Amino acid sequence: MSRHSSTPDQHHHELAAPAGPSAPPVIAGLLLAAGGGRRLGGHPKALLTYRGRPLVENAVRVLREAGCGPLHVVLGASAAEVRERADLSGCVVTDNPDWAEGMGSSLRIGLVSLAGTGAGAALVSLVDQPGIGPEAVARVRAAYRSPASLVAAAYDGERGHPVLFGADRWPDIVATATGDKGARVHLSAHADELTLVECGDIAEAFDIDTPPDLARLS
Repeated sequence: MSRHSSTPDQHHHELAAPAGPSAPPVIAGLLLAAGGGRRLGGHPKALLTYRGRPLVENAVRVLREAGCGPLHVVLGASAAEVRERADLSGCVVTDNPDWAEGMGSSLRIGLVSLAGTGAGAALVSLVDQPGIGPEAVARVRAAYRSPASLVAAAYDGERGHPVLFGADRWPDIVATATGDKGARVHLSAHADELTLVECGDIAEAFDIDTPPDLARLS
C-alpha cells in the first residue's frame, strides 16, 4: 500500500516514528556464487583467485561498498571449501544442493532466503564478473523506486548485470526461474516495465567462463 493511503492519524504516527517515511529503502544484495566452473576444468568460480583472495570475497565487497544490505550469498559447487577458505562474515550464506541445474535454482533459493528481511528489493549480482564494481552497482541501486521496481544495468544499451528485483516480483521469479535462464522469463514478460541504467562508462561486464578469461583476474 502507498503511504498516501494512510489515515491522518496513521500519517502522523509515521512522521513521528524514528524510521519515518524518509528512511532509505532496504536493498538486499544477493550474490549467486554456486557455479562449478565446468569450462574452467571444474574449478568453482567462487574460489578463483582475485587479488590474492577468493573471487567471492570481491563480489561481496562490491555489494557492501555499493550500500546493499543485508547480504545473502548462494553457494553450490564445493560449498564447504568456499565456507572454509573465504571470509563471508556479515553474510547470510545458503547452500544450493541443486546448483548443477543452473542459475535459476540459485536465484530461487536466494530470493526465498530473503523472505522476512523487510527488503524492498534484491540486487542480484554474479560472482564471476569482477569488472563490475561498486560504482555500477550503486547506480543500479539508486534507480529503486518501489517494491515493484525492475532495474538492470546496461552496457552500450544491452541489458546485463546486476539486476534489481523489487520484492513484489519475487514470487513470480521464484515460480518461473529454471535452468540457466534465471529471471529471463520474468524479464521478457515485463520488458516494458524494465528500467535500464547505462553502466558501460564505469564497468566491464565480462564473465570468467573459460581458461583464457582467467587472464582478466591478474
